[in-house]
Amino acid sequence: MTYVVSDIHAEYGLFMRLLDEIKFSDGDALISCGDIIEKGRDSVRLLKFIKDMPNARCINGNHEYMFLKYYWSLMRESPDNFGYVLKKLQDYFPDDGRLLDWETVDWVESLPFYIEERDFLCVHAGIPLDEKGRTIPPEKATREQLVYDRNFKNPQLVVKDSKCVLFGHTPASYVWPDGSARIIAYPREKILKDSYKITDFYKIHLDTGTWSDGVLGCLCIENCRVYYVKK
Repeated sequence: MTYVVSDIHAEYGLFMRLLDEIKFSDGDALISCGDIIEKGRDSVRLLKFIKDMPNARCINGNHEYMFLKYYWSLMRESPDNFGYVLKKLQDYFPDDGRLLDWETVDWVESLPFYIEERDFLCVHAGIPLDEKGRTIPPEKATREQLVYDRNFKNPQLVVKDSKCVLFGHTPASYVWPDGSARIIAYPREKILKDSYKITDFYKIHLDTGTWSDGVLGCLCIENCRVYYVKK
């Protein structure tokens, strides 16, 4: 099975509980839609764990992008002083920055800003639509659009004739009517079925508010089942 998660925000223990909840195995795959780091206390520990998972793929969120922009600014200022740059990057994470090494920095820098498959597209915050309400090709979107989009989360925004877009960035409780911390799936047709597939939806909001609501959730691509763990 393929599981998609977003906005873990350095909650290493909660992430490990989620893997237990879904009984994640070597035969499964994981996709993270960004914001692995910050707000929680285990940014680097979580980065290194996911980096070493052979069956995990990740994209950069706005928090990784901010870290990378800081890293790039340091390299422009001190291009030959690698010890100084690494020390400053370690200081970026006050709780466990001592664990940061160049291998992990290079891994974050290598991450894409979207993952596109036949039936779905993973971005962090959103993607612009064309004049017909279809997603533009993700390679034509800017990094800033992919990690900062503030419009895509709105329930009123409907994606037409495009593959399902999975995204996070804003806790779903901010837009869900009753303020619940849950994954929100927007179906193409308002019908009730016993089972769903990913193509039944035009967008799925994955950010369950780990840092604000204490809930971490994920979605299984193959059967659209959702799973949650809570602090």
